[in-house]
Amino acid sequence: MRSSPPSGPTDASAPTDSWNPNGGVQFLTVPEELAGQRIDNFLQARLKGVPRSRIYRILRKGEVRVNKGRVKAEYKLCSGDRVRVPPIRAAEQAPAPVAGESLRQLIEASILYDANGLLVIDKPAGLAVHGGSGVRLGLIEVLRQMYPQSRFIELVHRLDRDTSGAIMVARKRSVLQHVQAELRAGRVGKSYLALATGKWPRGRKLVEAPLRKNTLKSGERMVSVDPSGKASETRFQVLERFRDATLVAAEPVTGRTHQIRVHAQFVGCPLAGDVKYTGDDLNREFRQSGLKRLFLHSQRVRCTLPGGEKVDVKAPLSAELESVLSALRKK
Repeated sequence: MRSSPPSGPTDASAPTDSWNPNGGVQFLTVPEELAGQRIDNFLQARLKGVPRSRIYRILRKGEVRVNKGRVKAEYKLCSGDRVRVPPIRAAEQAPAPVAGESLRQLIEASILYDANGLLVIDKPAGLAVHGGSGVRLGLIEVLRQMYPQSRFIELVHRLDRDTSGAIMVARKRSVLQHVQAELRAGRVGKSYLALATGKWPRGRKLVEAPLRKNTLKSGERMVSVDPSGKASETRFQVLERFRDATLVAAEPVTGRTHQIRVHAQFVGCPLAGDVKYTGDDLNREFRQSGLKRLFLHSQRVRCTLPGGEKVDVKAPLSAELESVLSALRKK
C-alpha cells in the first residue's frame, strides 16, 4: 500500500507561516501534526542558522510568546497555537543539498508502505538515514524534499548506513510517539537477514552481552562487549549453512548501536562484508563470491498503529545479495 509523492505542494491546508530570517516580528501557527512538540524543538527546526543557545536565551527573556503569553523551553505546543518570534539574525549557511532525480526515483521505487501516517522504505545500502558527520544528504532529507507538503516527517528508528532494508518513517507526530512507545515496550517486530562468517555454534539462539560505545581518536564510532555497557539481547536462528558461512535470521530484543554486528562477532562469527568488525582476510574471501557490502538486511518490520491497524511489511533481498548466496551454494 503506497502513494506517489507529489512534485510540489498541493495541499490547500499546507502551512503558510514560515520564518523569514530577514523579517521583523513574525507569527507562526502550529499545525495539528506538530501538537505535543516542545517549543524549543519547534523553534530549532524552523530558525535555521540560529544557534540553540540563542533560542534558549530568547525563551528565557520572554521574547518568544505563545498566544501572547510567556512559556518555558519545555512547553508542549497545541494545534493552532500562535507563536511570536522576535527579530533575530541567522548565521550565513550554505544552501541545503538537493537530492538528484536519480536518487529521488530510487527512493520512490523503494517505498513499500505509505498509509495511516507511516512510511516504510526499503533503504538502499550506503545511504545514511540522515545527514551530519560528513554526510550531506540522508534518507530523511530526501523524503522531506519528496513530500514538501508534509509538515512532519521523522525517523521512527534507525539503520546503519551500510545496512539495507525496511525502515519506518512517521508522517504524523501521533504515529511517531505511538510506535516509539511500542518499540520501548518490545511490541514492535524487526527481523534481519545476516550472513555470518564461519560455522554458527549449534544451539546458540540467544546472545546476551552488554554493549558499550567508544569513539576512537579518528572520530570513528565503535562498539564492544563490555561488562560496564548497556544490557543487550539478540535472538538468532540458523537458516542455511554453507561451507564457510551461515545465513542467520536475527531479531534484536534491545536496540543498541551495531548490536547484531557486535553480537555476531562476540560468538566468533562476524558478519561478511563488515569493514568495522570483520577482518580483511575474511572479507576478501567473500568478495570473491561477489559481496561488495555488509551482508545485513532489515527483512521485515511489524507494528500496530494508533488506530489499531496492523502493519507487517517485508523488504525483499536484493539481487546482489541473492547472487552471493547462489555463489556460496555452488561451492
